[in-house]
Amino acid sequence: MTGYPRSALNAYTKQALENEVSSASPHKLILMLYDGALTSISMARAQMEAKDIAAKGNSLSKAISIIEEGLRLSLDKNIGGELALNLDALYEYMSHRLLAANIGNDVTALDEVSSLLNQLRSAWAQIAPGANQPESSPPPGGQPNGERGALSYGKA
Repeated sequence: MTGYPRSALNAYTKQALENEVSSASPHKLILMLYDGALTSISMARAQMEAKDIAAKGNSLSKAISIIEEGLRLSLDKNIGGELALNLDALYEYMSHRLLAANIGNDVTALDEVSSLLNQLRSAWAQIAPGANQPESSPPPGGQPNGERGALSYGKA
């Protein structure tokens, strides 16, 4: 340890995360949710292998919360149509797989959900505003014709 009490480091880390969240774009927030879920699953995998049942349960509960209360609730099924409905069903499936992994100590289920989340995260990162466009300044007022860009399928 660096001489600082653990609680001070935790407070600093929490404040840094809150600052990052408050200044992030809606697109970046979704990437952060994917990263948080993937980190929690990775921790749960290590805790499962170490037979730390309580910590594994906490990590998987956190991953499920991120999927259910972050990713799933950010979907707008009215605007997003079939894509949002498919993502909703996939997020529900992932939550069920993580619950089953927790109950049965199933590393294969953790790997399956991690793979799915990594694929979604990669696709989401590729549709970042301006990611595949030549460098030029956006039109005045943001997106042309009042479009909402990559988040048009979900809530922003």
